[in-house]
This record gives sequence, C-alpha cells and structure tokens, in this order.
Amino acid sequence: MHLTAFRFGKPYESLERNQLVHFLTGEPVAEVSQVGGAIVGRDLRKAAQARQALLKFDPEEIVERLQTAGNLYALGTVEVGGVPQTPDDFVRQQSATTGLPESLCRANMKKNLFVLSNMDRMLDALSRGLPPEILWKGYGTEHRDVVVSYQAQSPVLGLVLPSNSPGVHTLWLPVVALGVGLLLKPGGQEPWTPYRMAAAMIEAGIPAEAIGLYPGPTDVGSAIMANCGRSMIFGSAKTVEQYRGNPAVQVHGPGFSKILLGDDCVDHWEDYLDVMAESIAANSGRGCINCSAIYASRHTREIADALAERLGPHEVKPPDDPEATLAAFTIPGAAKAIWEQIEGLLDKPGVSHATAAHGPRFVEGERCGWLRPVIAHCSSPDPEIARAEYMFPFASVIECPQAAMLDRIGPTLVGTAITADEAFRQSLINATHIDRLNLGPLPTIKLDWLQPHEGNIIDFLYRSRALQLADINAASGSPLTAGAAAAG
Repeated sequence: MHLTAFRFGKPYESLERNQLVHFLTGEPVAEVSQVGGAIVGRDLRKAAQARQALLKFDPEEIVERLQTAGNLYALGTVEVGGVPQTPDDFVRQQSATTGLPESLCRANMKKNLFVLSNMDRMLDALSRGLPPEILWKGYGTEHRDVVVSYQAQSPVLGLVLPSNSPGVHTLWLPVVALGVGLLLKPGGQEPWTPYRMAAAMIEAGIPAEAIGLYPGPTDVGSAIMANCGRSMIFGSAKTVEQYRGNPAVQVHGPGFSKILLGDDCVDHWEDYLDVMAESIAANSGRGCINCSAIYASRHTREIADALAERLGPHEVKPPDDPEATLAAFTIPGAAKAIWEQIEGLLDKPGVSHATAAHGPRFVEGERCGWLRPVIAHCSSPDPEIARAEYMFPFASVIECPQAAMLDRIGPTLVGTAITADEAFRQSLINATHIDRLNLGPLPTIKLDWLQPHEGNIIDFLYRSRALQLADINAASGSPLTAGAAAAG
C-alpha cells in the first residue's frame, strides 16, 4: 500500500518514501510519500480555494455529508492507498504501526463516529445556537435579532498530528463543518486515521479541494506553523512552551490530568476506586486526559496499594487479543529509556513504588518494548515524580492537605474533584489552571462532546467583531435623515 500526499484534491507521489513496518514482525505495512516544507508553503498560496470550495454548499448539507462520512469511516469500505480498506483492515494496519491493541483501535473509531454523527448538536452547543450561515456569510442576525459578524481567521486549519492515540482526531473533525479547510501532517506511525477520514469525507461529497494531506519530516510541520493563519500542534511540554502566547497556534501537550479527593469524601475512597483506575488505564494511558496524579489528605498509601492491586497484574498480550490493554512503544529503546528514568524518580526520599510487588514493569521485545502499569506513592507533592506524566498507565498518589491542593497541583487539563464541600467546589470553579472540571466521581477520560475541549474551536478559527448595517438609500437623503437611519 502506498499512501500518497494529497495536495488539496491532487494526489502527489513522491520519490522519497517512508516505510511503515509491523511493530512485532518488521514486515512492511505501507509506504508513505514524503513531501518537503517548500511544497506546503507553495500550496498554501492557494489556501483560499479550500474554503471557497466548502462555501459553495449550504452548511446544513456539509453537516449531513460529514454524518455520512462518519458511517463510511466506521462501517464502510473506502479506498485508501489505492486499495479498498475495510474497517477490519484499518484496525489491523493502525495497530501494526502504532502498537495499540486492536480493541483500543476499534474503541477510538467509535469516538470519531460519535463526533461526526452528532455534528449538528456539537456545532449548536459550541456556537451557543448561532445560525451556521453566519459563519458562511460573515454576518447575520442571531436569535436576539442583533446583527453579529464572525470573521474567519484562516481559510484552512493546519494540523501537526501525533501518533500516540487515534482519539485526538476528534478535535479537528468539526473544522470542515465550520467552513474551514484542512491541511494535515499525519503522525509518522499513525497516518491511518487522517487518510481514512479524508477518503470517507470525499466519498461522502466533501470537496476534495478542501483537504490536504502532507506527510513528511519536521520541516513540513514548521512550514505549516509558519504559513497557516491558524494551526494546531500536538507535542511535549517543550512544544507547549515554544508556542505559548501565540494566538495563531493552539497547542495540545501533556495534560497532567488529576483526581482530587476532598476531605468530606476521602474516608470512603474505596467507593471511587473504579473511577480512579479507569482514569489511569483507559486507552492504555496514552491520552492527555488520562489521570497522572491523585491528591488526597489521608489514606494515600491504602489508595496506592489498592490501585496497584487492581492495575499491577496487567500483562502484555498480543495486539489481536480482545483482552489486551497495554500498547507497545514502537520506537526501539524508548520503553527502556522511560523505565530507567522512572526508576531514578522512584528512588527518591518520600517516594515508594506500590506496583513493585506485581512483577517487572519493563517488558522488552525483539523490536519494541512495553511498560506495565506503575503506581507511585508520594508522602508530599514535593518529589519530581509527583509532576510526571507518561504514555502508559502511570499515576502518583500524593498526600496533600486539601487547603494546599490548588496551590500544588499545577496546570491541569482535566480535574475531577470528588467532594460535596461547597466552599472547595467554588474554589475549584474559580481555579484558572484547571481547564475541564468534573465535580463528582467522573473519570477524567469521560468527555462531554457538547462542551469545548482545551478551548472552543469556533473561538479559535473565527473572530467576533462589530459590523453595522444601514440602508444605502438613506445615505442619499439629508444628513439628519441619514444619521437617524444609522442610529436606528
């Protein structure tokens, strides 16, 4: 299978290709054409055509076509890389190059299908009921009979996509429904979702001119970030810091998501063990919304031991095993290097390794490696491991007084606070360093797609501005008449 680049409607086969192989066997799975940043810069000169191609259709029709695309993506056979690809083919190929168990690949397909199937409800919620034609036309009358104007800040959204979890693709699926084109740099090991999704969208009637796929080395990502009016990138804490304060870039980095047990509920911590375990281990711990730290004022050793008992026995299983829960690290040496770093952090004052009794955590394969779940206990928030996050089921259980929690947790993408204490709840609501807040025993990985995730995509792509309308004929009358008409 050869995945060509797709230059806004035109397949482009490059002489330079990257070969994707099966993470266990080394067998070739696909070749991916590689483009350079210069091609991206050149094609972006015509980026306005991507938006123009979408605006030829009514917004409701685009939404209907996206819903059709969702069914094709999740249930149908579409042409990818010049050959028919069934959902089962897709799952096997995605698992083969990412190391994710096939059962988790299917689960992520369901997430993407849900978002596309409910696109009309999502847009209504995210736009707060704004008539969709306003985004098409640039202005219009909202439900209060007030003229409003929204100006697109870029004809396309550029995306530098990761390979860690296919679930992140839910973040860009609404973009086409907002009348903005897509320029995607697929992840090196996970080109499968962008290519299958693009194929499904085009087959469902979304204009091919509105979608670009540009696989390639790092200079492709640099060209996207430099030349797109709006772009989105996924990366490390270093990446987040690099683009901090840039309004044209939305950065998705480590989530440092957490669970906080309030003093009024912590004595009944056993009731919330399922919530904690699911938050840590779902999707093999690969998401930024997986819990990496649990804060409580007491019972922390018991909590850590109970989580270790629940998660510690998880074993490495073949990717096609329905009960497989652990994803492989497909880059040679990566799992070993991460484990050596964690070992160093566990060997610090105030830190104990709760999962040590459940066998080795690092499992080495011939071509890859795995990390089994790790639960650490910290007697205070001070140890470095209390602020760590990794792409596998890992969490620190941290002893901390409730009054100090908000000062110590740091930036938090998802915060689940299990408490009925109204004063504590109000402090959590006021905390600006918590992005998504769950009040009550909700897993950090449970998202409400009718609410924004790390910022409203509409607010990012569009600028609300003042626009006034006056009768052009009134301007030809006396100054008083014209002024009165403008005031009215």
